Amino acid sequence: MNYWVLAMVFFVGFVSIIGFFCTKARGYGKYTTSIFLILVTLILSSILFAARILEGNIMGNVIFSVIGFAGGLFADNVEK
Repeated sequence: MNYWVLAMVFFVGFVSIIGFFCTKARGYGKYTTSIFLILVTLILSSILFAARILEGNIMGNVIFSVIGFAGGLFADNVEK
């Protein structure tokens, strides 16, 4: 069962990265790089959580950190 969970998390992450590269504009700007790092952080932490290497409270901290970073990134974009 654990292998199926890991495979599903990897597949969802892989599709997210492929979708990211297919829909992004040409080049790497401030927002593109930030969104890519957010995706990679979520994918890696989700794989570690599914493999029971990362504890639930640490995963919660990662998720809240990503939400805060993304919120600040998009709020900064809206004000300009």
